[in-house]
Amino acid sequence: MAKDGGGTDLIPGLGDLPERPAEAPRRPSGSSKSGKPGKGAKKGARRPAGELPVARIAVDMSLPHLDRPFDYLVPADLDAKAVPGCRVRVRFAGQLVDGFLLERVAESGHDGKLLYLERVTSSEPVLTPEVAALVREVADRYAGTFADVLRLAVPPRHARVEAEPATDPGEETEPSGDDGAADIGVWSEYPAGASFLSALAGGRAPRAVWTALPGPGWTAAIARAVAVTLRSGRGALVVVADGRDVARMDAALEAELGEGRHVALTAELGPAERYRRWLAVRRGSARAVVGTRAAMFAPVADLGLVVLWDDGDDVHAEPHAPYPHPREVLALRAHRTGAAALIGGYTRTTDATQLVETGWAHALAADRPRIRTAMPRVRYVGEDAQLARDAAARTARLPNVAFEAARQALQDGPVLVQVPRRGYVPGIACGRCRTPAQCAACQGPLSLPSSHAAPHCRWCGRIAGDWRCPECGFFQVRAVVVGAKRTAEELGRAFPGVPVRTSGRDAILDRVGPERALVVATPGAEPPAEDGYRAALLLDGWVLLGRPDLRAGEEALRRWMNAAALVRPLGPVVVAAEGTLPAVQALVRWDPVTYAERELAERREVGFPPAARMASLTGTPAAIRDLLADARLPDGAEVLGPVPVPQAPGPQAPAEAQEKERALVRVPRAAGVALARSLKEAQGVRSARKATETVRVQIDPLELI
Repeated sequence: MAKDGGGTDLIPGLGDLPERPAEAPRRPSGSSKSGKPGKGAKKGARRPAGELPVARIAVDMSLPHLDRPFDYLVPADLDAKAVPGCRVRVRFAGQLVDGFLLERVAESGHDGKLLYLERVTSSEPVLTPEVAALVREVADRYAGTFADVLRLAVPPRHARVEAEPATDPGEETEPSGDDGAADIGVWSEYPAGASFLSALAGGRAPRAVWTALPGPGWTAAIARAVAVTLRSGRGALVVVADGRDVARMDAALEAELGEGRHVALTAELGPAERYRRWLAVRRGSARAVVGTRAAMFAPVADLGLVVLWDDGDDVHAEPHAPYPHPREVLALRAHRTGAAALIGGYTRTTDATQLVETGWAHALAADRPRIRTAMPRVRYVGEDAQLARDAAARTARLPNVAFEAARQALQDGPVLVQVPRRGYVPGIACGRCRTPAQCAACQGPLSLPSSHAAPHCRWCGRIAGDWRCPECGFFQVRAVVVGAKRTAEELGRAFPGVPVRTSGRDAILDRVGPERALVVATPGAEPPAEDGYRAALLLDGWVLLGRPDLRAGEEALRRWMNAAALVRPLGPVVVAAEGTLPAVQALVRWDPVTYAERELAERREVGFPPAARMASLTGTPAAIRDLLADARLPDGAEVLGPVPVPQAPGPQAPAEAQEKERALVRVPRAAGVALARSLKEAQGVRSARKATETVRVQIDPLELI
């Protein structure tokens, strides 16, 4: 177990992982807040079970000062049903609440009288010891509570689904060849691919950060690694960003493993079907799982491999407290269970680079000659003088280089056009003095939903048909930012007779055919094309690079490379951005590794994640002051701020409308566990005082600025 100081028993790479799994808490605990028996304590007809009569219960309570298990007596009539991992109902502080039975012991360390379990909701052991220990560790790592993480780990119960009989997992496929990895498939493109699969086949636990070659081969590569792991007698877990990636991996796994050998977990399945598949994993009917971020806690038996694809995608960020990231959770899980880990993508994040530089994982990439034959040919156009002289740029926002590349490529097939903003014209300004157009009612930004519509506010929705510039009185507006719909309209005029298709938040295309077409997509919504796109145009690069975000350059490169990877090898890609910028140069050379190493070195100099650990505290000024006063921050902690937080647009509840501030607490990487523990203890003190003002605590948030 990790020492209290948080600086010992560490491994390289993560800096604050415990050397061995933590045991379940064994604090003396009563049956109510005060330790006194509450209502229902006198049960004259009930007697405790003969063996292991004390049950340790994780009560479904998110209060930080009650974040520990509580002891209850198991009545004799529930002895057979009250198994570790089952759902129960207990009386807590006079109320019936849900909980999970963690373990049964012979006696309790609590001196007072214990209450009995009220009932066993379901004797299905849905919470495995491995997942329970992982939930506890994730809660401590992110300054959260066990109950909050448990809601992310275990889906709600469906009694009808539980009553269905378990399916037969079927016979295991025998290994092919001497080591089960003789045919390595796509992994032959990587010098270390064969050794990685051999280690999986031998039951070992290699850990790799994988920089994939452009193209659709990543699904086949992951499927082959999963197949080798299953043949070694272990399970596998694959986490991807969204449902479309799940569908692609689902098809690849079915082609590799055969039907019925794995399950896919997504929110689109519906509660009942998702719980059915989750139970199939828990009961051992399926030993391979692919899903979105919620699948990171899937109870895979004998876990041998965890895979995370495109770990830089912000879709992986969990929006619910305590906001765990799949990269950290899967790394913890791999370390706890002795499983292999594969973190892959077309680019490499600074967080993954941190794992490589500290030795926790090894780099897995193709050599440069192979990369040159697989990458597209990237050109940049970003000089304002060139665009001003370019007639094509004035007609369709395309410089002549991009226009000619698209025209020639359309003779042979589809062309991808990536636009950073959705909508028609999401930002407008005065046509004379260029003052940003704002709503007179709420000061929100005005936009144009179509070519014939009046300006309207993006915050409150008010129509501003009579808008006049407050600076010069001019009434005409100009576009500041052009969205995907307007771009599609302009391209339709520039390329008459060519079909223009859009893919974005309102309607995402799953796939496009080989016929000629212009596909206008927002980042993350680019559909793959049959046989690949013939060219790609990456427009308005300044929008991505100009975001007020620490990860702006890293995220821009990730989005560009994900789109360019859909283009045929050596196909033309034109990016509209300044060519001297490091992110643009990394795209031109197709060298995300060097860019990530440079970015990490710069963050290490200024003390930003992932080189350091940082906590974000958001709340009212008084609440933040109280929390920092109660927190026993580790040595070397530095408090930055607090600074005001901009109010969210639109109507708000009275509590949300209060003035909010944000403070950042920065500590060295090795003190991350101590920082989380100190903030959690301070939250517990405030919770025990029944403080009315809450403070949102996030460890290493994605958006720091």
